[in-house]
Amino acid sequence: MAFEFQKTMFEVYRETVYGSKYRVVYFTELQDHNKSTEINRAMAGEHFTDGFIRDLTKEEAKALIDSLLERMNGGEQFTPEGFLTALGSHLA
Repeated sequence: MAFEFQKTMFEVYRETVYGSKYRVVYFTELQDHNKSTEINRAMAGEHFTDGFIRDLTKEEAKALIDSLLERMNGGEQFTPEGFLTALGSHLA
């Protein structure tokens, strides 16, 4: 059973070193073997937005984030506020 306080922290950023794609990192899911690499990659990028998604609907939220990133990487424009609005009730 998941409680309301159970949430996953994420950040959406745009790569500046490896390319120019938008990517997401889920900080609270990082393991010791990939923590430094993923945090360094996100810090080297250009911050777009961040927040928390509810663990109750985490898989749905992650699929939605992936689809939004695909659209953004395809050229569609989003504001950070619009991105978060699209996540709607998935936000904690």
